[in-house]
Amino acid sequence: MDYIRKAHERGHVNFGWLDSKHSFSFGNYYDPAHMGISVLRVINDDTVIGGAGFGTHGHRDMEIISYVLEGDIAHKDSEGNEYVIPAGDVQRMTAGTGITHSEFNANSDKRLKFLQIWVLPESQGLKPGYEQKTIAQNGPVTTLVAKGGQNGALHIHQDVRIDRVQLDSGESIALDNGARVGYLHLFAGSAQVNGQTFEAGDAIGVVQLTELTIDAGAEGVKALWFDLPAVQ
Repeated sequence: MDYIRKAHERGHVNFGWLDSKHSFSFGNYYDPAHMGISVLRVINDDTVIGGAGFGTHGHRDMEIISYVLEGDIAHKDSEGNEYVIPAGDVQRMTAGTGITHSEFNANSDKRLKFLQIWVLPESQGLKPGYEQKTIAQNGPVTTLVAKGGQNGALHIHQDVRIDRVQLDSGESIALDNGARVGYLHLFAGSAQVNGQTFEAGDAIGVVQLTELTIDAGAEGVKALWFDLPAVQ
């Protein structure tokens, strides 16, 4: 394994209404050893208290994916999209030439927990766009996001695929990134990966011709697997 990012080593900010763990450098957290991998630039593990959220703010030239782990996001943007994103749903927003949006916990009485993911687009100046889906798990590996939106996945403007890996206790699977870059981010449970123990929030990156053998822990494991281009 070429890169290991343990949960407790991530950047961390707590503003009271927001508790956020940063896998890569973001905002006031800067670490030159953790700037991203391939075209993946951000994985923020965000917990938002009831009724709070991110007020209207802008983005451009970025593919932004939100994967809701618990609760519901109330989303509103300058393109006229206004939706609630429930737990289990995945959302893709193309910032392109510029978009403003807000994201709030849609519930006043329970927390919101979601992964915010940023991927560099294949080109700048794209038309802003929005897509949201419920994608049921189908076997141990289910594609959530892929260029072209193959097999019902959300489309992304980059040579990237994001899969949800879900294994019950005692199950195992091998992931092979071929000649590309792979990145595995655990978000629930635990697993032995190539003989090492990993917990929720931990991540493993591999570069070219490295196979990851995942053996689920006692409570099973859930993770996102990023298949990324071999670029700097």
